[in-house]
Amino acid sequence: MKPVLFLITRWHLVLITFVSRGSAMFRQPLFIGLPPLKVRQPGGVSFLVPIVLLGTALLAVPASAQEWAEKMFSVTSHNFGTVAKGSKTEFRFIYRNLYEEDVHVSSVRTSCGCTQPAITKKLIETHETGEIVAAFNTRTFLGQHGATLTVTFDQPFYAEVQLRVAGNIRGDVTFEPASVNLGNVDLGRGAEQVVRVTHMGSTPWEITDVRSANVNFEVLLSKPQHTGSQSAYDLTLRLKPDAPAGYINDQLILVTDDPRASQIPMDVEGRVVAEVTVSPQLLALGNVLPGGSVTKNIVVRANRPFCVTGIVCNDGCLSCPAKETPAKVHILPVTFQAGDVGGQVERELTITTDLGDGAVPVVTVQAMVDGVPADGASARRSPSQVQSVSLR
Repeated sequence: MKPVLFLITRWHLVLITFVSRGSAMFRQPLFIGLPPLKVRQPGGVSFLVPIVLLGTALLAVPASAQEWAEKMFSVTSHNFGTVAKGSKTEFRFIYRNLYEEDVHVSSVRTSCGCTQPAITKKLIETHETGEIVAAFNTRTFLGQHGATLTVTFDQPFYAEVQLRVAGNIRGDVTFEPASVNLGNVDLGRGAEQVVRVTHMGSTPWEITDVRSANVNFEVLLSKPQHTGSQSAYDLTLRLKPDAPAGYINDQLILVTDDPRASQIPMDVEGRVVAEVTVSPQLLALGNVLPGGSVTKNIVVRANRPFCVTGIVCNDGCLSCPAKETPAKVHILPVTFQAGDVGGQVERELTITTDLGDGAVPVVTVQAMVDGVPADGASARRSPSQVQSVSLR
């Protein structure tokens, strides 16, 4: 066979293989190239993302073939700045699955012991998020340090993404405890914690200001205590009682008179928990005629008066009036409007209130659409139509 004809024949075989493998290629890595990934749009419409030209498929996989994984990260680098020795210093690299295929993180490794990585969630489905947590080792290391974290994906294709962190660990400034951890705080009660800030040095050292972007924080700073080569402050952080329910993952910035490092961050974490209960949390509506409706009550209780601002259901088959008068107990009439297709229906109902996002547990609503509709026609049911539908 002549070389030219041989190359054409190989091209033809590659083309046949590329087309015939079809959807099976979504689960298998290729050495000649990558098939297109389906990107899921928020509205549910998907389209194909071309990865490489077919001619390039005959060559080795280029570095750009791994861009599908890099696109899931909002940021790929972080500078901790100047931090205190022994302080809790972390950064979370968030990645979001943009594709219809499940994404799996197999491992993450670090280039330096100054940073310890961790994976919060290895398998993420469409639109779900996970995090790579980079913890700076401020107890063992001092000075300027940096690390490269290599994240390895093995589904739907093999890929590696490199994340970079850096920072300067000061040995002359310490926090005791290492960070502000408020733990679980009951909604409406507030909380506070005291941290001892110490500086070791021959010259006086002062904190001139404490800043934070969180409007729910109040900070009290004691007068400095200068003894020999040591300066110390007692910093009191107060969480306001009207702080909304949810997680706290923030920072205080200590502004000092030290020209070498005028700003030092202090991590603040915790969770404001609302004492909210829902009964029943599984609302069974029974049989409903196609096109018909049914209403049942659910009861929501909290440890302080609150308002119900509405409900969230993805396809609008559930409705409920708002409760604008604050009360500790609300009885909510939830109405389900059936479609004209028979089958088992399951929905997740999110109740929104002025207590903050996620304060009320999610309610699962189930119904069976079955029977003869009002016009006398049978419900349109077939093996392919009788299905359990779950929207999130």
